Amino acid sequence: MIHSEYFQSIFGTAPMRAVFSDRRRIDSWLDSESALANAQARVGLIPTEAAFRIMSAARLESADLAAMKAEYDRVGFPVLPLVHQLAKACDPESARWIHWGATTQDIIDTGLALQMKQGLELLEKQLADVIQDLVGLTRTHRNTVMPGRTFQQQAAPITFGFKTAIWLDELLRHRERLGQVRQRALVVQFGGAVGTLATLGDQGTAVVRELAKELGLGVPPISWHTARDGWADVVFWLALVATTLGKIASEIAMLMRTEVNEVREPYQPGRGGSSTMPQKRNPIACPPMIAIAHRVRDLVPSQLTAMIQEHERAVATQPLEWLVIPEAFILTSGSLKHAHSSLADLEVDADRMKQNLNLDGGLLMAESVMMGLAPKIGRGQAHEIVSAAANRAIDEKCSLRTALLDDAKIMELVSVEEIDRLLDPGNYLGSAQAMIDAVLERAG
Repeated sequence: MIHSEYFQSIFGTAPMRAVFSDRRRIDSWLDSESALANAQARVGLIPTEAAFRIMSAARLESADLAAMKAEYDRVGFPVLPLVHQLAKACDPESARWIHWGATTQDIIDTGLALQMKQGLELLEKQLADVIQDLVGLTRTHRNTVMPGRTFQQQAAPITFGFKTAIWLDELLRHRERLGQVRQRALVVQFGGAVGTLATLGDQGTAVVRELAKELGLGVPPISWHTARDGWADVVFWLALVATTLGKIASEIAMLMRTEVNEVREPYQPGRGGSSTMPQKRNPIACPPMIAIAHRVRDLVPSQLTAMIQEHERAVATQPLEWLVIPEAFILTSGSLKHAHSSLADLEVDADRMKQNLNLDGGLLMAESVMMGLAPKIGRGQAHEIVSAAANRAIDEKCSLRTALLDDAKIMELVSVEEIDRLLDPGNYLGSAQAMIDAVLERAG
């Protein structure tokens, strides 16, 4: 689906698909080979002129991609055909220094680290857009009172801005985690056959430092051919982001239900239309966001499986990462795209929220009344008499206010004016505003 001409715009973005395309993948290998030659020349391992010629030849236009593919199908290792193509583009003297001391995994891992670096830059920008969308919603609706719900039933009042601030706070934590993920995952790989760089004598670590500097990647303290926890970090971070967005989408879809109808995805003629029911305005962005959340979560165990490797380089786990990582990046970019399009112009129906506050005759204010009575008679007794009043309201199909005013015991304790004050949802928001301010301050 992520590469389907028909469906690909639903499950990813064009820039992210380009990052993980064949052309960019091969280009990242060429970038790695070019940087390696330059790094080795700087420490005096290979001639400077040879490095210059290798760097000049390491361009996608110099490679015969069809010939590469044919050779790969025959030999089964993806980088060897690239080395042969690069050698053909160089003079014989320079060609002998190509891929000096490297192994296939060095180039593939470093190339994929470069792709992930680019991918994370794209996701960071998308995440920033969604964060700003939520900042705007939180500021606009910090005082828009609505029913808070637990176990899918009305519980006590909140504001819509309080709800979006919780979403915002979660995404801000993901933004904070991103720096740590980059530090652990975006590091250069260069270890040679078994990770010791024995072919380079005592200059191996110097080459690693220069290679990392050339590519803008981190310097690992030791080769990590079989240590894949850094990349598991990336996939887990992608799953965290996608799952948060899936939660937001699920909430929006629930609030779009006809019986609730408090928020709606942005509408344009025909969007969300049913093939049979002319009146329908179905959620459109929410379904793929929820589906993507499930799918990216499913990819986490596969990446964890890739951490279990034998000896100094494993048999099968590297191809598993080739399947998992691009899909996780592309799908997460798609979810962020849908989140931005939905949240930037989300329709919030404050009037409907106000109506829904009175849907059950004010029963969601029962806790407020209980806490208003508690200082006078104790919380336990207050809970008992307000619960009895609430049950009478349910049984007699009257408002909570009516049931309270009809209770002589309650009216001995409070006035009608006090009852009305306790029944006003806007008076029972606790520290919501202070919490909203704390989240907005973090957002910057």
